[in-house]
Amino acid sequence: MGWQQKLHLPEKNQALPGRDAQMPVHNRHFVNDTPLLPPFPAGTSEIVLGLGCFWGAERRFWQTPGVYTTAVGYAGGYTPNPGYEEVCSGLTGHSEVVKVVFDPSTVSLDDILKVFWEAHDPTSGMRQGNDVGTQYRSAIYAADEAQLKIVLASRDRYQQALTAAGHGQITTEIALAGPFYYAEDVHQQYLAKVPNGYCGLAGTGVSCPIGLVEATG
Repeated sequence: MGWQQKLHLPEKNQALPGRDAQMPVHNRHFVNDTPLLPPFPAGTSEIVLGLGCFWGAERRFWQTPGVYTTAVGYAGGYTPNPGYEEVCSGLTGHSEVVKVVFDPSTVSLDDILKVFWEAHDPTSGMRQGNDVGTQYRSAIYAADEAQLKIVLASRDRYQQALTAAGHGQITTEIALAGPFYYAEDVHQQYLAKVPNGYCGLAGTGVSCPIGLVEATG
């Protein structure tokens, strides 16, 4: 596949077929010693976020106070239970993502989104820095309509801040969550297992405002 082709999502009929079997993962977080697989404790919430290469992205969230557990995987595409090389081919339609399970009594969704917006460049389309391809696109997959409303308001606030700082339009894909496919065990909490591993995560330097009450008519 050519470099330019990797910047375009495939049509469903072009996607790789995948498989029925879920990727086997060790069900303990390497850092937090919490489960990676549901069910999660009552009262927790979850959201799926794409910030480019998922190694560094996951670390940002397991380091966030109030986050119960994290797991990396693939979402937003067509191919069921894809492998890493398949996703990197650009023929599954998936983004590399992090499932973030958090305690909303300790950390709000707005706080989680602040980490998300500030940790990467959400204006860069199908790439993050030197990582080029549809799998590196910025994405938010909300658990329900209530989350989606908060996400859209957060995006609009951050767009105002970006525009004021001279940056372009946010290209983040925002949608209700579909299937989340766990990535291979080697990728889970990768930068804790390989502390000197690659991390290309870099933000715009623009702070994300939170806690602003939107006017209603």
